[in-house]
Parts: sequence; structure tokens; C-alpha cells
Amino acid sequence: MKLQRKSMLRASALGALVVSGALVLTACGSDDNTKTADGTAKPSAAAGDIKCDDAKGKLLASGSSAQKNAVELWVKNYMAACPGVEVNYKSSSSGEGIVAFNQGTVGFAGSDSALKPEQVEESKKICTGGQGINLPMVGGPVALGFNIAGVEKLNLDAATIANIFNDKIKKWDDEAIKKLNPGVTLPSTAIQAFHRSDDSGTTENVTKYLKAAAPDAWPHEAAKKWAAPGGQAASGSAGVAAQVKQVDGSIGYFELSFASSQGIKTVDLNTGAAAPVKATGENASKAIAAAKIAGTGSDLALKLDYTTKAEGAYPLVLVTYEIVCDKGNKAETLPTVKSFLNYTASDAGQKVLLENGYAPIPAEINTKVREAISKLG
Repeated sequence: MKLQRKSMLRASALGALVVSGALVLTACGSDDNTKTADGTAKPSAAAGDIKCDDAKGKLLASGSSAQKNAVELWVKNYMAACPGVEVNYKSSSSGEGIVAFNQGTVGFAGSDSALKPEQVEESKKICTGGQGINLPMVGGPVALGFNIAGVEKLNLDAATIANIFNDKIKKWDDEAIKKLNPGVTLPSTAIQAFHRSDDSGTTENVTKYLKAAAPDAWPHEAAKKWAAPGGQAASGSAGVAAQVKQVDGSIGYFELSFASSQGIKTVDLNTGAAAPVKATGENASKAIAAAKIAGTGSDLALKLDYTTKAEGAYPLVLVTYEIVCDKGNKAETLPTVKSFLNYTASDAGQKVLLENGYAPIPAEINTKVREAISKLG
């Protein structure tokens, strides 16, 4: 698979790009999501949509595995349009990405949660004369994937999800689940709940949702590190998805693109709206559109509404930020950082998201993202 991906990158470079190093996207699994089900390449942006400007050399980045599939496609398109430039994104976790950023080893980091005050303070040691800021770039639903033999459709509400992951509901034919799924024959199979083993922004967003939407059933604080008892752990979104794919009676959380690429069925959320809401990019966008900007200046950290009951709004969402210095970025990589992020925030770059199970950042917010990128120094 790794050789196949390398061949794809080389072939797509219009014959002019020599890849000097492998695109590192293997920390969360080796599944290739740059192709459609029939093996053909997914649509990529035309070279004319990408402005290489003064980009050159190698740009290192790391962090969120939630955005792995999006970044993989962005990097493929960007490197094809900008011969001589190598963008190397290591998909690990939001926590590891922030650590790498604050150690000065990467040009930008991906994180599914905004920098905390102490992390901003730490970033000032690296961002000479500035600080780390959050630029929302990737939106999308966190899918609850399930694998229950004989069950094709499953509705759950926040309280029931909380009790499943809290190890209080142990079998799929529990009365609480049956009540939400009239007419569905549920087996007495034991529930195998999978969560992330690493510090994860996806975990933080899931626990924020549970804490907001089911506070009585979820006593734990929202955090990157999983705190609930029971369940089984796996590394990265791809690791959790792989377990759900293999284990009968399982449920786990990961970004929709992982479910779509592996044919994993996903839970519809009973939010209190007229009908349960499916995990789709469009439905996630409806929820993200209600977000408020909580950051100041160039920092565009968002406050999401996890309790919305709006029709068709899927509230279990995350927004992945690209974390950069507002001032004090490394001179040798700044042109490439700005060029690459200008593409990801462009109409073409955001279109890639919707085509691959993510949700574009709402236009009003994305306009501010583009302005912030233009001012990076």
C-alpha cells in the first residue's frame, strides 16, 4: 500500500516532481482513501487552483489523525501543482502535533481542539514576537460506527451513547436501545465499545458532546484522554475503525471518512429533532454554521453547539485547526506554509472536503481564515 501511494504521488506530479521522501501518513493506519471504490483516483484540484508563490523545499507538519484523509488529498494535489515542494504530514494525534509545534519541529500542527492558554503561552518561545493561533480548516461529523450482525440501521441518543461507553449498558438488546429502535430485532450480543488509546482531539469532541447533551449520564470532564471505565482502546481513528470493522457487537467513534472508506455502518443521532439525523458532511455543516468565534485577533478558535435540535443538524462534530504562529514563523518554511494553507482554505480545497466525507468550513468563518493566513509573518 505504501508503494502504491508513492507511485500515485509521483505519477500525479505532471512528470516534474521527484519525491525525495515518503508522505508520512501511516501512524493511524495504511488504508488508502485517495481512491474511489472502483480503484480510480478521486477528483483533484486543477493545477491552476493552486498558487505555489515562493514555496520551496520540505515542509514538515504533524498532528490530528481526524484530518488524515483530507490532508492526504490536499498534499497530493498541492505537490502535483508545485514541483520541487514536499509537504510531509505525520498523522499521529492532536496532542502529539501540539507538542511538536511547541518544540519547533514542524511548520504547522493539526489539532481537533484549540490551544489551551498554557499551550499558547508555551508557543511564544517558538513564535518569536507572536504566538500560536488556531485556524479552523476541516469540519466534519464524528461518526459512531457499529458492527452488529443482522442490524443495518441504529438510532441512539446522547444519554444512551454515554451509558454504552460508561459500561452501564452491556448488551445490544437493552431496553434503552430497543426503545429508540422500534421494529428492529436487536440481538443479545455483548457490546464491545472501542475508544482511542492516545490523547485525541476526537475524543475531546466526543466527550464535549456527551457532557453537553447528556450531563446526567456522563460524569467525566471533556478531555483528550479517555476517562470512562471499561471498553477497549485502539490507536488513532484508523485503529478504532479497524476494530469496529472486525468485531461483531462493536461500536466506536471516528471521522466519517474512515467509516465511508471501509463500509462501516453509522449511528443516526436522536437529537430531539423530528427525525434522527444521519452523519453526513452536509448535516455536520448545518451544526458548524451555528458556531461562534471564541478567539480574538487572528485566533479563530470556535465554540460549537453540541446540543442543537435544529432539523437535519448533526451535533457530534469536530473542527480541526491548523496551528501556526501569527508572527515568528520560520523564514525558510513560511512561504510554503502560507501557500499550502491558502490552497486548503480556498474554494477548491474546501470542495475536496465535501467530496470525501468531511464538511467545509462555513463561508463567513473561512473568509476570516483566509485573511489570517495572508497576515502570517
